[in-house]
Amino acid sequence: MSRIAILGGGSWGTALAVVLSRSRRKHEVRLWVREASIAEAIEQERENKIYLPGVPVPTSVLASTNLELVLSEARIVLGVIPSAHAREVYAEALSHLHAGCVLVSATKGLEPATHLRMSEVIEQVFSLRFLPQLAVLSGPSFALEVARGEPTAVVLASLDRPLSTYLQEEFAGPTFRLYTNEDVLGVELAGAMKNVIAIAAGACQGLGLGYNSLAALITRGLAEMTRLAVSLGAKPETLSGLAGLGDLVLTCTGTLSRNRYVGFELGKGRTLAEILSGMKMVAEGVGTTSALLSLAREHHMELPITEQVDGILHHGQPPHEAIRAIMERPLKRE
Repeated sequence: MSRIAILGGGSWGTALAVVLSRSRRKHEVRLWVREASIAEAIEQERENKIYLPGVPVPTSVLASTNLELVLSEARIVLGVIPSAHAREVYAEALSHLHAGCVLVSATKGLEPATHLRMSEVIEQVFSLRFLPQLAVLSGPSFALEVARGEPTAVVLASLDRPLSTYLQEEFAGPTFRLYTNEDVLGVELAGAMKNVIAIAAGACQGLGLGYNSLAALITRGLAEMTRLAVSLGAKPETLSGLAGLGDLVLTCTGTLSRNRYVGFELGKGRTLAEILSGMKMVAEGVGTTSALLSLAREHHMELPITEQVDGILHHGQPPHEAIRAIMERPLKRE
């Protein structure tokens, strides 16, 4: 029996604790939670009422604020921390991990200050002591549906093929199917970019626009994602798979999507500050938008949808003007 440590007690971290406790392989799952009240509630009431209400957390899952206890003798560590705080948490975890551990990033976003992918942040932090075996988990997966046991397919990406196979076997369960992929760059970029497109999709729906507009936005959003990712070295087929198109469709259309919700409320006329103040969970697209634009400019790439989302989020651009600006771009071949 291997020990799995999960860093992050939000909805996705809690859902992974639940689903991994049901995997075909038997695991001892430990969940690190920053807030003591949440850890205590999980331990005493077996439920994360703040981030994943209504879903029982198995008694085999230990929840704690003690990082050393959670990481002690962990064979596999999943990082499920918001991208803005990931470096800080990994730095705290560094002294409690051993060189033989496996690190799996399940965060979909770029570090706002550096626009680095999470695997790059992990490598920077851990290079001070050792380089861990590293993988990335992504794909269309609303936490609530995963925790409920609804059939879900995701992607596990690593440059180390035997590691991918090992993790695939360790994580697989009756309703949790994993596909392996070696394109870490493409999987991480897709996971970050789809959140930005989802904000635009939500804004369309908040403005009262119909399915024609939504279909056009999703399709051109995928083209924008693919153009940047491939220019940076990703494989185009990654963007048409689960980590790209699959997650994009889910995030742009699903009512459980936090990023779509932000866009929808912006389209309704609410301010970003007002929307975020009422949210318990992080909408990664808000912090990732500017980082993506910086990354694109470094490589002389245009991201027209991302630029308009940035205008809405950070420069007071009215959503209806942003959508019009996208539609009034110069005519061109598909």
